[in-house]
Amino acid sequence: MGEDRRLAAVVALAQGMAAAHGLREAWRAAATGACRALGGSFAALSVWERELGRLKVLVNVGELAESEEEFPEDESYPVHQFAEITEFLHEQWAGGGEPDAWVETAQGTAAGQPGYCHQRVAALRRRGRGCCVVAPIVLHGRAWGELYVARPVGEPVFGRADADFATVLASVVAAGIAQTERLEEARRLAFTDSLTGLANRRAVDVRLEQAIERHRRDGTVVSLVVCDLNGLKRVNDTHGHAAGDRLLERFGSVLSLCGAMLPGALAARLGGDEFCLLAVGPPADQVVKAARELCRRAAELELGDGVACGVACTEDPIGTVRSARRLFRLADAAQYRAKAERATRPVVAGRAGPDDPVVRLADEPSGETGGERRRFRGRHAP
Repeated sequence: MGEDRRLAAVVALAQGMAAAHGLREAWRAAATGACRALGGSFAALSVWERELGRLKVLVNVGELAESEEEFPEDESYPVHQFAEITEFLHEQWAGGGEPDAWVETAQGTAAGQPGYCHQRVAALRRRGRGCCVVAPIVLHGRAWGELYVARPVGEPVFGRADADFATVLASVVAAGIAQTERLEEARRLAFTDSLTGLANRRAVDVRLEQAIERHRRDGTVVSLVVCDLNGLKRVNDTHGHAAGDRLLERFGSVLSLCGAMLPGALAARLGGDEFCLLAVGPPADQVVKAARELCRRAAELELGDGVACGVACTEDPIGTVRSARRLFRLADAAQYRAKAERATRPVVAGRAGPDDPVVRLADEPSGETGGERRRFRGRHAP
């Protein structure tokens, strides 16, 4: 491959990783780009999990063997079977060298000379591959994992120039992974409540809009449980804000536990003492059951005075739900009715008959121009 083609391949790999949405897409783009650049038929990206002493395969691309999957759940190999990642690499660095790639064939080591690796040779033979090039990936000055590209039996064996080029590609992959991890962390922080580790209001807004769109399109059931943690101010005033924070964290754990009763539910802290569960798919009665369990567990917390809980579900008789805003208003109204009545069980919008006071309250015109939160504060449901 000429220099111009190699440069174009490097640029294509970097662009593919930059365009990826999330780590899995970045892993796939890295392996796919390297496979094309090196003229391989198969490529894999693996990470060195030091604490578990293993190489874990993140993604396989290209011509997969019968036992291989694109994103394997648990394809991993003990590091002691591939000692070069812990021994050869460190010896190279200790001697002032760089972690260069090397080539192995179904007959043994070909280029790079890290030492014969029986397991890799056996794997090549077992999967009908004739050779592979292995390139260490270094991130933040440490061995992160490896890039592996293979060719089938009968194809030209990788040479020294291919191993050198694989070393360059591994550096590009490392830079792409670092960038993707930074972006992932930024996204996580943007959608996570820093105190409880739950989702935040921004995450709820995004997910709820998507859920309502699904509901409008195919009738998918969407449920929202809105909770107000009782007694937080008293705890803050009596025991201090550190105790109040512990109460919020403890309730967040309870909310997460109860949310696990609903497959795929999103547990979130909306702000202050207000939390919610967003469930997409489960039937209304299953959501109400989870909300009841939440109320029960909240009442058993050492601090606080339980929780006021309101539920709104598109499966209940609440009228047509065309917007996320309306479902939020309904759940809000149910929650404030529960608070006004000091209810120990959730109030569910639409289940009090044809003239349900919660639905009526939620649908009353409002002169407010601000957000929906605390719309009903200070009002008592009839």
